[in-house]
Amino acid sequence: MSFRPPVPATTGHPAVPPWVLRDYAVLADGERGALVDPEGRVVWLCAPRWDSDAVFCALIAGAGHFAVEPADRWHVWGGYYEEGTLIRVSRWVTADSVIECRDALALPATPDRLVLLRRMRMERGGARLRLSLDPRPGFGAHRMTNARLEGGVWTARGDGLRLRLLGAPEAEWDGESGLRGEFRLRRGEEHDLVLELASGPDGGRLEPGELWRATEREWRRAVPDCSTLAAPRDARHAYAVLRGLTSSAGGMVAAATTSLPERANTGRSYDYRFSWLRDQCYAGVAVAAHGPHELMDGAVRFISERVLEDGERVRPAYTVTGGPVPEEHALRLPGYPGGGDRIGNRAATQFQLDTFGEALQLFAAAARHDRLTADAERAVSVTVDAVERNWRRPDAGLWELEDRWWTHSRLSVVSGLRHIADVLPGATARRCTETADVIMAEARRRCLRADGRWRRAADDDGAEAALLVPLARGCPSADDPSNAVTRAYIEDRLAEDGYVYRFDHPGGPLGREEGAFLLCGFTMALATHQLGDRTGAFRWFERARAACGPSGLFAEEYDVRQRQLRGNLPQAFVHALLLECAVRLNDVSTLPF
Repeated sequence: MSFRPPVPATTGHPAVPPWVLRDYAVLADGERGALVDPEGRVVWLCAPRWDSDAVFCALIAGAGHFAVEPADRWHVWGGYYEEGTLIRVSRWVTADSVIECRDALALPATPDRLVLLRRMRMERGGARLRLSLDPRPGFGAHRMTNARLEGGVWTARGDGLRLRLLGAPEAEWDGESGLRGEFRLRRGEEHDLVLELASGPDGGRLEPGELWRATEREWRRAVPDCSTLAAPRDARHAYAVLRGLTSSAGGMVAAATTSLPERANTGRSYDYRFSWLRDQCYAGVAVAAHGPHELMDGAVRFISERVLEDGERVRPAYTVTGGPVPEEHALRLPGYPGGGDRIGNRAATQFQLDTFGEALQLFAAAARHDRLTADAERAVSVTVDAVERNWRRPDAGLWELEDRWWTHSRLSVVSGLRHIADVLPGATARRCTETADVIMAEARRRCLRADGRWRRAADDDGAEAALLVPLARGCPSADDPSNAVTRAYIEDRLAEDGYVYRFDHPGGPLGREEGAFLLCGFTMALATHQLGDRTGAFRWFERARAACGPSGLFAEEYDVRQRQLRGNLPQAFVHALLLECAVRLNDVSTLPF
């Protein structure tokens, strides 16, 4: 096996062209995430943490990537995740060879150091593979310098990061394009590459075998058996995604990426590398439906800390360590086709009432497993205080729009108050029940139509898929006739071809302004199940879970006509609701609440 400089590419512009979103795979270790395209190029990676600047940002037309790809351009690609992990195996078939590349971010992870593992194996025949490593810290603004080869390991530094690469001793480093080379494998041969990027001190030996074994052990420990659930393989994959997106500090990012467009050239491209409290509550409740797990415990800890620190001024989103989300600004990059180049998120300063209701539902779910900590009990009291003082205020709601008296927000806090009242004793339970009754009475007065259907908002008669969330959680109560009327109206007005949209956009058909919202598809399944229609619930569930790419990852939205993903990837709350459906729909003997 030998390295030599590759043949320069003569076609293709830019050097790392984009793919449709459904074709990307994600690697994640809880502290950061990487996107890998079908050709084996890592095109997105922020280091050392989720909200750090990107070192590889070819995804949004910046500089920086790490590629291992067949030199023979005449090939087809495929791949799969090893079940219950985010270990990704890319597979390339040429005219006379089959090549596999096994990729992972090493576990257990630390916040200041990432290790990216890449193991190539020749399954059949022989082939040349091309290596290209071009690290560009600061979203492509900087280069790594002082590159040198010592003891078979390349080292370099730049913008506060230290790089080491094992496995390419005969490649060549160029100051303009980074490290480049080629190597040949024959049938049965393997070759390892280990890349370390760190902001802290030297992380010790880069021993591929040890790193792979530790990573495999951690995935086996972290992802439970799901064989008794509906769609067990997808349920385990959902666990793996949620584990991969959840930091050791407790926060779970909404997605691994920024600026991937919800609809081309409309300005709806956002940074989701932060922890939305609502999203993490959805994930914690979903996991709790299956059983006690560290993801539920981490969610309870993270939400409790935020509530205790900020009280009624709690923000919708934080960094995964609980810090403030930076102001939104542009990077001056071209962006993914149809998208932008934004980092930071202005929604983090909004008031979103339903966040308090979702927090109470998470705390109640933890209490049912006897996992409500002392801090969480104190956070319950603070949350109830915040609801009592703020439920009358207009808020931005689930969709983070203009401040209005959104029906969903009121029903969400009612649901949270009633669930927590069921698990707490005495005076606290009575207080929560009384507050819930007051809010529900006013919500009925302002938001319930005479025909029994819930309005979108106090001043808006339209259909609203956000209402499926409290309906799925048992609010209003199961025997309330408004549930069936509202669910049927949402289906009639906002569903098409088995997919559900958020709300009507005036002046156009469904699907023109935005894709189907996959969260809504799964909550439609849960709401239908709550009404006792298990067969109908499974229809919605199966339709929604079909809206993923070959890697089994879901984005926020799905373009039904083009069968394409829209928005940042992977969207944590979609995977969370898939998991909850897999748990609740599998049990024919009981309804969710």
